[in-house]
Amino acid sequence: MTGSGGEQVVRTRARLAALLADTSTGALGAAGGRVAGVYLRSGTPGLLRLAVIAGLPGQLFRPWWRLHVSRPFPVADAYRLGVQVVLANAAETVRRYPQFAAGLPFPFGSVHVPVPGGSEPLGVLTVLRPTAADSVDESLDLELLARLAEGLGAELLGLADGDARAVVWDGEPLCVRPPVSRPGQAVVARFDWDPVTCAVHVDDRLYGLLGLYPGDFAGTDAALADALAPKDADRILAALRDTAAGKPPATPLSVRGRDGAARLLDLWPTTEDGVVQQVGAVVFDPGPAACADGAADLLPQGVFCLDRLGLIVYVNQAAARLVGRERESLLGRPLWEAMPWLTGPRYDDHLRGALLSPEPVHFHVRRPARERGEAGVGEWLAVSVHPGEDLLTCTLVPASRIDTPVEPVVEEHVPEDTVPGGHSVEPLYRPIALAIALTDAVTARQVSAVVMQELLPAFGGRRLAIYLLQDRHLYLAWETGFPQGFLAPFEGVGLDARLPGVECLTTGRPLFFESMQQLPAAYPGIPLDADEGARAFLPLIASGRPVGSCILGFDRPRGFSTEERTVLTALAGLIAHAMERARRYDSEAALARGLQQALLPRRLSAHPRVETAGRYLPGTQGMDVGGDWYDVVEAGDGLALVIGDVQGHGVQAAATMGQLRSAVRAFALGDRPPDEVMSGTNRLLIDLDPGQFASCCYLRLDPATGLARIARAGHPPPLLRCPDGRTRLVDVPGGVVLGVDPQARYPVAELLLEPDAILALYTDGLVERPGADIDDGITALRLALAKAGAAAGRRGGRSLAGVADRLTAAARHATDRPDDVALLLAARRSTPVRHR
Repeated sequence: MTGSGGEQVVRTRARLAALLADTSTGALGAAGGRVAGVYLRSGTPGLLRLAVIAGLPGQLFRPWWRLHVSRPFPVADAYRLGVQVVLANAAETVRRYPQFAAGLPFPFGSVHVPVPGGSEPLGVLTVLRPTAADSVDESLDLELLARLAEGLGAELLGLADGDARAVVWDGEPLCVRPPVSRPGQAVVARFDWDPVTCAVHVDDRLYGLLGLYPGDFAGTDAALADALAPKDADRILAALRDTAAGKPPATPLSVRGRDGAARLLDLWPTTEDGVVQQVGAVVFDPGPAACADGAADLLPQGVFCLDRLGLIVYVNQAAARLVGRERESLLGRPLWEAMPWLTGPRYDDHLRGALLSPEPVHFHVRRPARERGEAGVGEWLAVSVHPGEDLLTCTLVPASRIDTPVEPVVEEHVPEDTVPGGHSVEPLYRPIALAIALTDAVTARQVSAVVMQELLPAFGGRRLAIYLLQDRHLYLAWETGFPQGFLAPFEGVGLDARLPGVECLTTGRPLFFESMQQLPAAYPGIPLDADEGARAFLPLIASGRPVGSCILGFDRPRGFSTEERTVLTALAGLIAHAMERARRYDSEAALARGLQQALLPRRLSAHPRVETAGRYLPGTQGMDVGGDWYDVVEAGDGLALVIGDVQGHGVQAAATMGQLRSAVRAFALGDRPPDEVMSGTNRLLIDLDPGQFASCCYLRLDPATGLARIARAGHPPPLLRCPDGRTRLVDVPGGVVLGVDPQARYPVAELLLEPDAILALYTDGLVERPGADIDDGITALRLALAKAGAAAGRRGGRSLAGVADRLTAAARHATDRPDDVALLLAARRSTPVRHR
């Protein structure tokens, strides 16, 4: 998206930045959101990159800077399917997108809108927002979001001179500060409470904060609690009583005023001769500017405030003292620069939670020893982060002052600059995401693809090879990034070969090479695929059994910290278990496919006046084989057409399908009426007791007259394309599915099939789509049949086999994860025709 000449490039970039910033901030208001961003296509096919983010520091969102369009994430679905994805709350998010929810483990809702740009979207506008009780939320304006996305798409195409292919983003995201929602400055106020008389004495600042005049205030604890935070009044009164009893709250209370703004209430007892005489209190109300004056030093706890980009905008003297830095050196700096010991994966999640959810978070952190000769390793601090619309208010208290820890103490934080090579420890978040993604992978290729999409980007890798063990030899299962043909000489190497990929498996120890020069030093004469880079060889061992080995390649030399080595080794174990499961699946799937191919008809029974065509399209999700079947059988002087669908997938479904097909064929060859065929097959399935049920549609056609008699059991009704091009759903009253009720009855309907008419029988996989009504799918199939069959009845026109091919191809194109599909077409002709 560049123009001609440097000046034009600068103007284009500036306009692009402004456009992305305006769209993201506009989306915050339209969706009542906390965070908004725009993903755009990148120069890498199938990869989306975050171009802008508003309301969250980009550093905290780094794990989601890049998303593959094939991953089970709402952003990917919105892009790939071209539809809005709205998730009202955490329950719906976990149910539909568990991997996405695991990466942000706190309540939130979200909405994702594709950015249109021609034949496919240019990207996705996404907003994270507070969770809602249900899918109806008045603050969510989907129409405005759609208009924002459409306007963004039009502007992007304008900047690219109408060339959608030029709209790509390959850099880091722009970080935008959202508009301030509540003007004003921070206020610190005091009051004292007498536990005997319940009288409250407040200062002028508190009167101003609460909007009260002295004459309007009753001066009691109840009146103060109601004015300060009416919804938290009971908590305030209970905290006052506990403090008077010598048990003050361990950390400041987070309460909310009448306008919903967060406030902090800190209480402490004043004693005389061991008896509490009164309770002192400080109220802290952070304004968006956080320009609190010296009164903030009244707080005994350390307090600092962050804006929504992670910049420190306020620090009180106590916080500066606990941090060990001058106050002026902290203001205006990002948190991860000013306090690096308070950032990193284990703490970033707390900050994300406070930015996205309304509840405060509490944790412990060890501050390293100060530079000025402080002995030891530093002290533990209790940290509380209180969310707000515009600011995060953080308090620091030495952990020694808190009797009961808020949560178990975590290990000491390792500063990022101690990791060799300066690499981020962000990949330590990946075990959960990879584990969830691997649960959806059922074949060895799918497992390998997940590793490529989840593991490589997390650690900055560019090359991957996975070898699987078979008969004491290693065979390549997956590779990406290596020069073409480089891995060929290693195919089928035995376990006695002296190679790092073999030895890591035989010894069970991972091998790490921080530069390419270390490889030939350890393995003289080993071929190298590059002069620069680093390599990691991981053993794939599941339950003590060797499965194979995994090779990760990096383009530049890099170090591997102790934590990274531990995490990579643990991930290798996850991959090994997934691969072992996938190999068992592949064996069972091969058996099921062979069984299914043997059971499906190799040819359809022929008749000189009827053309028939059948197609079977296996699903791409799950077992890859199922219980769908079709058949055409001679029935007296006519033909019987049958289509059915056994519940489930795998060998059991295929075996049950074979038994039902044989039973239906036997009934058909005896030219039994359709209702008797259905009833007899139903009783047979119940007697077999496989724990499964099946739907079925059976049609007996008289080619001479065109009379068709139809019965169906819980199956979608047939479609009819008349010779004049009209299509309609055939009204066939049906019974319940087979295998449920031994007394079920199946009424028969009659239909006259005219010359050159096309009758379509199909299973539900052809018309069902996730999140869509099946009636919409049937309507789409009816329209497709009308179009595909337009030339089938004309001399020299498309054959019925061609119509079948077009309809099944349309089913494959409609979604990338279809269920099993069976399709059977029949057309009565006025002259003899060939059978296919």
